[in-house]
Amino acid sequence: KALFAEIQALTGGVDILVNNASIVPFIAWDDVDLDHWRKIIDVNLTGTFIVTRAATDQMRAANKAGRVISIASNTFFAGTPNMAAYVAAKGGVIGFTRALATELGKYNITANAVTPGLIESDGVKASPHNEAFGFVEMLQAMKGKGQPEHIADVVSFLASEDARWITGQTLNVDAGMVR
Repeated sequence: KALFAEIQALTGGVDILVNNASIVPFIAWDDVDLDHWRKIIDVNLTGTFIVTRAATDQMRAANKAGRVISIASNTFFAGTPNMAAYVAAKGGVIGFTRALATELGKYNITANAVTPGLIESDGVKASPHNEAFGFVEMLQAMKGKGQPEHIADVVSFLASEDARWITGQTLNVDAGMVR
């Protein structure tokens, strides 16, 4: 809340929120314990709730239109192995987004999710699992490696006035991997 009070004082308030915090561990189901589960859910889902609560409270208090854009993952649709907690958390983000759209629409606040495929980010390049690109590319309708700007462009659109009539949607940005 202190952060959002500072934003209010400096800028007049939040009108666009992008939920993008995430941790993505690869852990086989047999190795998932409750501490691991809670950590993944806390960062990927509970963190989204906490920040969204503060931002949308500020948006509603200012009585102005707003945008909530949450980064989920196409792993939810693919049922990706060795990622049970992450898949559950990102599925929760999708459900949370849909519920928000219904509840906040009357305030002219839109809520949408973006579900990237595998993106060639610095974190992915450094991962010991970056060999997954070859496999993922075979599943994509369009060939090539996803780049951060592919996601940024969609987020920018959803934050714009051009997207004012779009809410409750999940946009797969994965070169047609999930179709």
